Amino acid sequence: MGGNVRTAEKTVSEEVDLATSGKEEARQAWFTIGDLAREFDVTLRTLRFYEDKGLLNPRREGLNRIYNRRDRARLKLVLMGKRVGFSLTEIKEMLDLYDLRDGQMTQLRVALKKFNEQIGILEAQKRDCELALDELKTTVDVVASMLKSREAAKAS
Repeated sequence: MGGNVRTAEKTVSEEVDLATSGKEEARQAWFTIGDLAREFDVTLRTLRFYEDKGLLNPRREGLNRIYNRRDRARLKLVLMGKRVGFSLTEIKEMLDLYDLRDGQMTQLRVALKKFNEQIGILEAQKRDCELALDELKTTVDVVASMLKSREAAKAS
């Protein structure tokens, strides 16, 4: 599990740092809407929706949207946040905290609090799912037994 934590830490930290750095390479890396849609297996409509919600901010060249590394990193974080159950509003709040320029302290504190809360929610859902599975398996055993008894009675 420690490897997963380091991988997540590296992914989040390096993606956001690279995306928001002033390095020449970061400024030269551009993506079309199609590039990001293919890379992250999302629809063009999804990317336009995220733009409407203020999660992404591509620049425009005529009718074309041009995304930079920062947009790509934000998209990656949005999708990760959605995957673990955060609403788009919660994700936007956490992403917007990055722009406070306080050394990310506020963002990290808020994110840590929200992550721990979400872990609690997911663990409760996991327990509920495990109970539902146990009940369903018991019901399957009872129904299978009833069916077997009735088939045996009908055969005799």
